[in-house]
Amino acid sequence: MYTERKLLSEDGRYFVDIYVQNESPEIVLSHLRPMVVVLPGGGYMFTSDREAEPVALAYLAAGFNAAVVRYRIREDAAWPNPQIDVSEALKYIRANAKRFITDPDKIALCGFSAGGHLAASMGVHWDDEQIQKSSGCANGENRPNALILGYPVINDYRLFHDPNSMGTMLRDCKGGEEYEKLFGYISCENFVRAGITPPTFIFSTWNDAVVPISNSLAFAKALNSENIPAEIHIFQSGAHGLSLADFRTYCVPENLNKDAYKWVKLSSEWLWNLFGRTV
Repeated sequence: MYTERKLLSEDGRYFVDIYVQNESPEIVLSHLRPMVVVLPGGGYMFTSDREAEPVALAYLAAGFNAAVVRYRIREDAAWPNPQIDVSEALKYIRANAKRFITDPDKIALCGFSAGGHLAASMGVHWDDEQIQKSSGCANGENRPNALILGYPVINDYRLFHDPNSMGTMLRDCKGGEEYEKLFGYISCENFVRAGITPPTFIFSTWNDAVVPISNSLAFAKALNSENIPAEIHIFQSGAHGLSLADFRTYCVPENLNKDAYKWVKLSSEWLWNLFGRTV
């Protein structure tokens, strides 16, 4: 396996780690692979290790190349800084696609919780003028070809109102009308558009007490209204922050779920159906 780290900030706090299977004459799929770019959650206050490299390695094992973006958080997370980081990461991956043995037209974003919001916002706002100008992506180099959203935040006013969580994205607003306007803009279901937003896979759990499934359902409804292909799985049980939902990302018993762990295989099969297998 070949790995590489591309810095997204001069101080090295923000970066993208890239994981590529080495080429081999014995393995047809090693010559050109789709890539899954992972966006860990953490309420824009941190990026969870449990939703980072273990997820990337799971997709690597499923036949994809992978990457993890450690995007801007806390005092650096005001809109649209995290989106700019992801845009720069996608631009870099596509510019080096040949070296990374990656198909530049088969790149999916996989985000969890706040990272799910980040992925969804890229799916609806990758063509935002400010994002494209700041990241140098005037030609759509930051456009994802698919989205995988795990228990995503989409439009939760409660979380966005919390200055110690999603509210960091709204930190530069003066309040009132300005706040409500930006909140509406980053409530991702409001801007789902055919021809702009890519096909999407969503999974969550019925009893998620942190990010209610109403978030996932709102985005799914918007996709359906625009006739954008999607697949959604709401597992009956499982706490927020499951990640892989098995021993690989175990932290507390609530992280284990014998049903929800299937999302990795389900999303992988969905991606292969979408992108097409090379063999």
